[in-house]
Amino acid sequence: MATLRQTTNSPAAELRTVIVTGASSGIGAYCARALKAEGWRVFATARKPEDIAALEADGIEAFYLDYSEPDSIAALVPAVLGRTGGRLDALFNNGAYAQAGAVEDLSVAALKAQFEVNFFGWHDLTSRIVPVMRRQGHGRLIHCSSILGLVPVRFRGAYSASKHALEALMLCQRQELTGSGVHVSLIEPGPVKSKIASNGLPWFLRNIDHENSVHRLDYEAQLKRLRAGGSQSALKPGPEVVHKALRHALLSRSPRPHYVVTVPAKIGATLKRILPASILYRLMAKRA
Repeated sequence: MATLRQTTNSPAAELRTVIVTGASSGIGAYCARALKAEGWRVFATARKPEDIAALEADGIEAFYLDYSEPDSIAALVPAVLGRTGGRLDALFNNGAYAQAGAVEDLSVAALKAQFEVNFFGWHDLTSRIVPVMRRQGHGRLIHCSSILGLVPVRFRGAYSASKHALEALMLCQRQELTGSGVHVSLIEPGPVKSKIASNGLPWFLRNIDHENSVHRLDYEAQLKRLRAGGSQSALKPGPEVVHKALRHALLSRSPRPHYVVTVPAKIGATLKRILPASILYRLMAKRA
C-alpha cells in the first residue's frame, strides 16, 4: 500500500489534496476529519453555514456546495484549484439524501429531485475534475454508492435507482480512464450510523401522500422508525468502516472497483450471486 506523500517542511500545496462532499454529518464529516488527521489537505463541503463553520474550526478548508445548484458546483472547482495551484489528488463524492416511498407513490418531480442531487450533481462535479487529473497524470475518483445500488429493497426505489445509475455510469468511466493514471472506485455501504434516515424524513413527508396510499400501514411503521432516527442494530457500525475502505481506495496501488462495506451489505451481495432471482427478491420483499 502506498503511503501519504508529505515532509515536515512541505508547504500545504504539496500535501495530498482531496475534496470530500457532504461533510456536515455522518460519513462525510467523519472522513473529512480522519483524512485531515492523517495529513491530507481536505476541502470539505456542506450546505449550512454552521456546518461549514464547524469544519473550519477543525482546520478543514470548507466550502458551500449543493448538488442541486449547478452554480455552486461550478464555483467550487476553481475555488479549490486556486488554493492548490491547479491540482487535485482525489475527489470523494458523498453528499446525498434518501427519498423513501413506494415506486407507485413517487411523482416524476420527486424522482427528478432525487437524481439531481444523487446522480446529475455528482456527474457534474466529477466531469469538472477529470480534465485536471488527466493533465497531471494521476487521481482518485471515489463515490459513496450503496448496497441498495446492487440489491434494491422496497420503499427505497428512488434512492436505489439513483445509486444503480451511479454504479453504471462510474464503472463505464473507470474503463474509459484505463491507462490515464486516474482510478475510479465505488464504496457500497450497508447500514451505517448516520443521519441519512432522519435527513430523508422531510423529503418523504413533502413528496409522498402516505395517508392515502395503499401502503399506509407500512408507511406508519416506517415513520415511527424514521422519527426515532432510523433502525437500530448491533450490525450497524459507525462511519469509520467507510473511512477504512476510502483510505484503501485513496492509497492502494490497485484500488478496487467495488468496496462492499458492513456485514449486511456483504450478505446481500453474496445472496445476489448465489440465489435464483425469484427467491432473492421474494426474500427482499419481506424486509421493511
